[in-house]
Amino acid sequence: MPHAQRRPQRRPGCTQQPELRTSSAAWLEGVLSMFEAEGLDVPSLLREAGFDPDSLHRQNARVPVDEISVLWQLAVARAGKPTLGLHRDLAATHSKLGTVGHAMSCSADLGEALTRLTRYMAVISDATAFSMQPEARGCWMVMEHTGGSLPIPRQRVEYALLTVFMQCQWLTRRELQPLALEFVYPPPADDRLHREAFSCPIRYNAPANRLLLSAADMAMPLPTHHPTLGEMQEHLLDDQLNLLGQTTTSSLVCAEIARRLPHGEPRRQDVAAGLGLAERTLQRRLQEESVSFQSLLDRTRRKLAQQYLAEDRHTLTDVADMLGFVDSSNFFRACKRWFGLPPTQYRARIWDTPVLAH
Repeated sequence: MPHAQRRPQRRPGCTQQPELRTSSAAWLEGVLSMFEAEGLDVPSLLREAGFDPDSLHRQNARVPVDEISVLWQLAVARAGKPTLGLHRDLAATHSKLGTVGHAMSCSADLGEALTRLTRYMAVISDATAFSMQPEARGCWMVMEHTGGSLPIPRQRVEYALLTVFMQCQWLTRRELQPLALEFVYPPPADDRLHREAFSCPIRYNAPANRLLLSAADMAMPLPTHHPTLGEMQEHLLDDQLNLLGQTTTSSLVCAEIARRLPHGEPRRQDVAAGLGLAERTLQRRLQEESVSFQSLLDRTRRKLAQQYLAEDRHTLTDVADMLGFVDSSNFFRACKRWFGLPPTQYRARIWDTPVLAH
């Protein structure tokens, strides 16, 4: 049975400050304009969330992922609309992909455009992982939100996937037909609007949030293809990734560790091989950044533990397995070290307010 929506509170000790994940203020401005189009009083919403609207207009401004989750939670509750933003026109009109969108439009075909999105998603949000998984029929576009201590509202995930799909239609100037859509969430009481928005079969309680496009769609040429301009946009985006620290060896190691954790605790030599490096080279580069492999493993586990414990669809045993612990007792000890609380109490601390009904 789907859980009633609750408003999570940020409590001392529930957020890991050194690894703060953020989204671009430009992207959030687009989300807020969508809220306004849905009839919400955005200035009042920002005041209730304790959000400074002037911060959105500062150069290269970034917004912590938990603050965005709180805004989504409040917006859904105020609108009394569990399908907030789930409309093609809203996703097409109000999304702001900025330079990433420009680079995508300069690509030769849709597959290349989505490869650029994979590479530069962190510029839009380093709390969102976008990847592609080829299969016989085509390619899955997979989206995962990470890095916050609060649960990610399902509406935020649905809007993000719909935004990417509408960007694909705009890039190709074609009406695309997805083959399948999957959500990790349980089915809503009525998914008519979901089916209207995506026009394809939908599976719920799936392992990942993802949308399948055909091989023919992925090979669709883009009418705006411009190799020279695309290279210029990539240089700008590479600079932004550097500013965000997304090109350091540490960040690459953390991403590779996260990818391998569900299969058990990764060894340094395996992570090095996954990055195409000799183990000695990896060790030298980490020493240059004054960090150890073990500390990155612990950091990655802690960050993922925050995410998984905020999602009550995961049992504690599931979380221990996904973090690569050989048994739950090691996971429990790690939680007490990270958060000062065992996992059950930490999870209860995140969800500590009355149910919000709508």
